[in-house]
Amino acid sequence: MAKFYDHLPPKYQDFVGQQKIFFVATAPLEGRLSLSPKGMDSFLCLDAHQAAFLNVTGSGNETAAHLSQNGRITVMFCSFTKSPLILRIYGHGRSIHPRDQEWETLYPKFPPLPGARQIVLIQIESVQTSCGESVPFFEYHGERDTLNKWAEKKGPEGIVDYQKANNQKSIDGLNTGLFEPTK
Repeated sequence: MAKFYDHLPPKYQDFVGQQKIFFVATAPLEGRLSLSPKGMDSFLCLDAHQAAFLNVTGSGNETAAHLSQNGRITVMFCSFTKSPLILRIYGHGRSIHPRDQEWETLYPKFPPLPGARQIVLIQIESVQTSCGESVPFFEYHGERDTLNKWAEKKGPEGIVDYQKANNQKSIDGLNTGLFEPTK
């Protein structure tokens, strides 16, 4: 049976901290919904009402574009081990970039990842837990290092060039705010 909370209780903060993968969903007012798997130990529970994840450079930047338009975000965690559980965090998020003052406070809390692009800061509005009895078992074998190696090979200047070419607009043409604030 599903349960709702207006915050992220400590026992579920612990659960979130143990997960190796999470899924981020955002949507523009019109256009394509984005649903992305994330990993690399990049999600943090800051407290019962706030969470964040470090977003690294990738093929697109849909989350940032959607957040700049309406802020809506859902993050889902699933247990793939013996104790079934699905946990969803519903909230509003915003992007924090290296140019922003908050970056200096938040970025050191994350593992250093090459190609770090922005931090998504989430104000938690509600949390839902459900049984997860139909989620299959999976065994964790480790993190992929392909993206990190790609970013290291590109170097800081190469990453900026890539971001300018590929990460400034969403697939629906929305501004991501990566190099200049969105309005």
